[in-house]
Amino acid sequence: MGGELATFGTGCFWGTQAAFEKVPGVTKTEVGYEGGSKVAPSYEDVLTDRTGHVEVVRVSFDPKKVSYPQLLELFWIIHDPTEGNRQGNDVGTQYRSVIFTHSDAQQAEAEASKAEREQSGQYDREITTTIEPAQHFWPAEQYHQDYLEKNPGYYCHVNMGKVIEFIDQNFSKH
Repeated sequence: MGGELATFGTGCFWGTQAAFEKVPGVTKTEVGYEGGSKVAPSYEDVLTDRTGHVEVVRVSFDPKKVSYPQLLELFWIIHDPTEGNRQGNDVGTQYRSVIFTHSDAQQAEAEASKAEREQSGQYDREITTTIEPAQHFWPAEQYHQDYLEKNPGYYCHVNMGKVIEFIDQNFSKH
């Protein structure tokens, strides 16, 4: 993929992919499954909520153009980290909020980012997001890749207006 990797689960992976693809410095995104026990799970396997996998987006990024803390900021913006095993209409452990880290530095930055939000008082409920070392990413089937681009107007829990606002505030030339 090139560059550094980051992997996030924020519910349905379609909207998550669409959000991260808009970020300057993100060089590639890919939807898939992480965190479970089954080798090479299919969407149908993960949908049973019995494999332990989470729908995730693996993000390749150029750290000279976008920092990992900036990607974490977008992660918090695009979903409700207090929802537990759901986002919007999607329910099950495959939709849980999770940050899969690819290094000790990412682990420390993710934990600090989560602690900052917990202490901010911006949420009425406990943050359920877990932070786990990345293990094995299984790419989702081709029809899931760039799904919202192929199917405009389809259901998505991600508020793209907030994504655009984030990009304007963090990457616009002044």
